[in-house]
Amino acid sequence: MAQTAAASHPLVRFRERYALGLERLVILLMVVLAGEVVLGVFMRAIGRPLLWYDEMASVLLAWLTFYGSALASARRAHIGCPELVDQLSAGPRRAFALISQILVIAFFALVGWVGADILPVLADEMMVSVPWLSAAMVQSVIPVSAALILVAEFLNLIDLIRAQPVDRSASSLADGLH
Repeated sequence: MAQTAAASHPLVRFRERYALGLERLVILLMVVLAGEVVLGVFMRAIGRPLLWYDEMASVLLAWLTFYGSALASARRAHIGCPELVDQLSAGPRRAFALISQILVIAFFALVGWVGADILPVLADEMMVSVPWLSAAMVQSVIPVSAALILVAEFLNLIDLIRAQPVDRSASSLADGLH
């Protein structure tokens, strides 16, 4: 019954929907990247290589990495060091968890701020092989993914404050700390 009540909590439902949305975005990026690579290989094999293939593959891989990191944050699946933290007693372990969570939030807030700050500098720069695509659009993944990670990390912080146990089923390396 307690698990049903926890699963029906609005924050739990929001986290599940949020992670599902990020998962769909990551899957879409994977499919597009895979399609682009297959198309590029095919076109090269028939002697008509695509001029934009390499640059777009790099962009898609970067986007996949950044948005995949946001998904990992939402699923609490980033690699941590639970062996070290588990050796602490309950009080210091909780303090360490809260401090590390706040540091993660501060780091991604800084990444998002600096990432957004640099976009106007790149506004007039265009990609070499895809001249209709601005470098600012490509680099927008940095502040956008930082904001997405911040949402997930604030949810993790709320869980820590509410003293909910961390769900370790997402990954054997996941411990709620990053």
